[in-house]
Amino acid sequence: MIKTVYITGCLGFIGSYITRTCLELGWYVKGVDKMTYASNRNLLTEFKKYPNFSFVKCDINDLEFLYECDYIINTAAETHVGNSIVKSDDFVHSNVNGVHHLLELIRNYRGEGENKPILLHFSTDEVYGDVAEGEHIETDTLKPSNPYSATKAAADQLILAWNRTYGLPFVIVRPTNNYGTGQYTEKLIPKSCKYLKLGKKIPLHNNGTPIRNWLHSQDTADAVITIIKNMDEHIINNIFNIAGGFEQNNLDTVSKIITLYHPNEQRLQPDSSHYYKESINQFLDLSFSRQGQDVRYALNDSKLRNLGWGPQKNFNQELPHIIEYYKEKFIW
Repeated sequence: MIKTVYITGCLGFIGSYITRTCLELGWYVKGVDKMTYASNRNLLTEFKKYPNFSFVKCDINDLEFLYECDYIINTAAETHVGNSIVKSDDFVHSNVNGVHHLLELIRNYRGEGENKPILLHFSTDEVYGDVAEGEHIETDTLKPSNPYSATKAAADQLILAWNRTYGLPFVIVRPTNNYGTGQYTEKLIPKSCKYLKLGKKIPLHNNGTPIRNWLHSQDTADAVITIIKNMDEHIINNIFNIAGGFEQNNLDTVSKIITLYHPNEQRLQPDSSHYYKESINQFLDLSFSRQGQDVRYALNDSKLRNLGWGPQKNFNQELPHIIEYYKEKFIW
């Protein structure tokens, strides 16, 4: 069945993958984006080629009403942890106030029929806080460690409260670290490529020891489609973790990036020698320590996998293509 969906943050990283996937399915997409520094304006040219796409440049806090729709997929957010530590105002505005505004729009929605659109909200694995061993499940207590994750946890609580008080329908998804082409350069993979291109040392927090679980954004988009296509009384008003199934520490991730960026330098090819590690370290600045740094994120997503979804992208197979994209094609 063809759906009509609002996608907020449609020109952002994850939002653009979901937008493209929905358009290719023939769904009607009403894109919303306030076009911040992290938005990819070039995507508008691509998306406007689809007759089933419409767009409004708007902060979600300023949306005045909703046209008839089936879902509001909310990916609009401020997401950079470091920025939230320096100044949290924008994070509260977008991640908390923005979600509150969407909830009120849905509460006052007056479309045909009695059903209100379902809010499919993007949260994050960071709302759980870190875990040294094992994996978080959806019912675990939220223990955010920094201003960014605190605003995302606050939004989750607003959604749960509006559901209980007003009966607003929702699905919350909590993905792990997303990767792919088209990500803004404040994130680890594109930032590393940018620093290599500029001949600067790559800054790594806490000696690169934090461990992250990597999830390709196309797999994230496919997870959203799986949830919507299987929507029933067991899925609605529920929370789903989305994990990529591959984890490693940031030092190992950046070491792979450096090796792929300089494929012809023998000293940078991985082996067990101390010489290789010394060569890699020449590209790194390990002097940084982030406040509230989480050690490891890990999610159990068996509930989602029971719906038939599973990650199709392999991190080590995708990384060379992604590095080539940022090295040769990305417009800095």
